[in-house]
Amino acid sequence: MRVHGATFLLELGGVILLLAVLARAAARFGFSPIPLYLLAGLAFGQGGIVPLVTADRFIEAGAEIGLILLLFSLGLEYSAAELVDAMRSNAAVGGIDLALNAVPGLAAGLLLGWGLVPAIFLAGVTYISSSGVIARTLDELGWMGNRETPFVLAVLVIEDLVMAGFLPLASVLLVGGTFVRVLLSVGVAALVVLVVLTVAARYGPAISRAVFSRSDEALLFGILAVLLLTAGVTESFNVSAAVGAFLAGIAFSGPAADRARSLLVPLRSVFAGTFFLFFGFEVDPGTIPGALPAAVALAAVGVATKVATGWAVARRAGIGPRGRARAAAALIARGEFSIVIAGIAVAEGAEPDLGPLAAVYVLLLAICGPLAARFVDRRPARTTAA
Repeated sequence: MRVHGATFLLELGGVILLLAVLARAAARFGFSPIPLYLLAGLAFGQGGIVPLVTADRFIEAGAEIGLILLLFSLGLEYSAAELVDAMRSNAAVGGIDLALNAVPGLAAGLLLGWGLVPAIFLAGVTYISSSGVIARTLDELGWMGNRETPFVLAVLVIEDLVMAGFLPLASVLLVGGTFVRVLLSVGVAALVVLVVLTVAARYGPAISRAVFSRSDEALLFGILAVLLLTAGVTESFNVSAAVGAFLAGIAFSGPAADRARSLLVPLRSVFAGTFFLFFGFEVDPGTIPGALPAAVALAAVGVATKVATGWAVARRAGIGPRGRARAAAALIARGEFSIVIAGIAVAEGAEPDLGPLAAVYVLLLAICGPLAARFVDRRPARTTAA
């Protein structure tokens, strides 16, 4: 028993040390650590160089918590009223983005001979840009004050909102069954989301006041209690726990939301790292070569469609050619939420090839996006305009 305990601690300590080294390397060279976490997962998961023996169960639990914290942090950025306003004011922008980027994923899944459900999940993977990678890139390049940046952020907000509806629907489709059962499950999922949003809109300030405490310890426990209970309730209705976490984040407002952001940032970073690592665990490196041609082709299409999206959105807003080029490059990166979508499908066994395809796709675009943004930033104004 003592040997098993020692092995567990050594493995877990080694994994955490590896994450620390990778995070430092990513910060040193100014790019997202997500691709490095995925590569580490491939190296230490099934079929990897040194598969873990005892720590994988703990990392699996940590990955689930990481997914919940990622979506909760996203929900903290919005209120229920802001969600509705954003949907109304940016509907045209969202339509352009959805048409250009979800359709190629759906078509690719069907052309690969997959069923409709895994093809829908692949559409989600190709559709959503990485809010985390893009926000970091905008900040590092000093683009936050640019005229095109609010329109880039509007695209990201709409994508986040679409995910709030996509995840429960896709989760219900994974369960399967007769048409009537699926229709009933979709109705129940929509009702659960509507109820939670209504509670968040009406009682969010009261919930925030009840949870708020000047003690960081008490506040953190209160936040985690609301978060996990909401995620558990939604999961019991066949709605993804990730959606429940997103809705729980919306319920918080005012000082409680502000403190929650500062308290959860380090916790989220740690567990989010384990989430990406665990996704890599679930992908057999031996399947990567087979997925590589389709992933490269899909990534090339993904670059083109996001460039077209950014350019069209900025042009529609009256932005000049250089600003359009920046908006186009900024939206290329895919990352955390593409992996979230693929991870849900892989966990349910929807399609064996979806995991490796999504992993390679995200690896390519999480690196390509920031590099393209830096290239655009360094080009002379006349060249970019031309």
